[in-house]
Amino acid sequence: MSLAPVAVFAYRRPEHLLRAVSSLAANPQAATTDLHLFCDGPKGPGDEVEVQAVRELARGFKGFRSLTVVESPRNRGLAESIIAGVTQVVEAHGRVIVVEDDLVLSPHFLAFMNQALDCYADDARVASVHGYVLPVRSPLPETFFLKGADCWGWATWRRAWRHFNPDAAALLKQLRERGLEHEFDFDGAISYTGMLENHRRGKLDSWAIRWHASCYLAEMLTLYPGRSLVRNMGFDASGVHCETSNVFDVEFAGSPVKVDRVAIEPSPAARAAYIDFFRSLGPRGFVRRAWRRAAQWMRGDHAQA
Repeated sequence: MSLAPVAVFAYRRPEHLLRAVSSLAANPQAATTDLHLFCDGPKGPGDEVEVQAVRELARGFKGFRSLTVVESPRNRGLAESIIAGVTQVVEAHGRVIVVEDDLVLSPHFLAFMNQALDCYADDARVASVHGYVLPVRSPLPETFFLKGADCWGWATWRRAWRHFNPDAAALLKQLRERGLEHEFDFDGAISYTGMLENHRRGKLDSWAIRWHASCYLAEMLTLYPGRSLVRNMGFDASGVHCETSNVFDVEFAGSPVKVDRVAIEPSPAARAAYIDFFRSLGPRGFVRRAWRRAAQWMRGDHAQA
């Protein structure tokens, strides 16, 4: 099994970064994995101390085959940082595993991601592999596909990343022309088209919703584990657009998730479970804030503080 390089993205939260990279280093495959750590630059004088702390921490990480630290001289923001960093690594190595600094990873994470990357490397319909699965109420298959892409602990190949279209207006136009808005929004359970529209208007800066839409329109799918290998610790009010919440809390899979080839088609059961989850949050009344947090699921910008 060939091991993909891991790209980790950080900004000004050293405690989060330490937890994320420590959990990654606890994977048995870490010692033979190349780590690329992308550190964003400060927005202003108020960020400089924490940004410098992140960079000093990043330079000292051990337990990987190699460590490359990329320090941006300016503040790019998470969207630009991830687009540039993923492009750099995937063009050089053909595949990449992507982690943000607010994720904690299971010891089985790298095994699953690398096995899935190998298993589906030559399947043009497969866009990516995802390590997180929502805490749905229904049992899920050991692995399954959903249409589109995702953003909390994921991996992809050069062939798939080249489908990424950063033009939100063009993506919206295609969705509308093809009558896919309702389907794209999980049958109206969550407003992904609204997120695309907000990005187009400059009210939101999200790489993730554009990556999802790009793959969705290309009829590509993402492989998920039936049991989560990722936890998100970013809903602690430490990031942009992010309130405190336990809506997305999950338990780690207690054993490795087995990667066997399954039919490359969306799982109706998993899609129904996701729709049920999003609808259970509700857009009105006392759960309005919880529904907004559900929108953060695909923003992909929560890690920037």
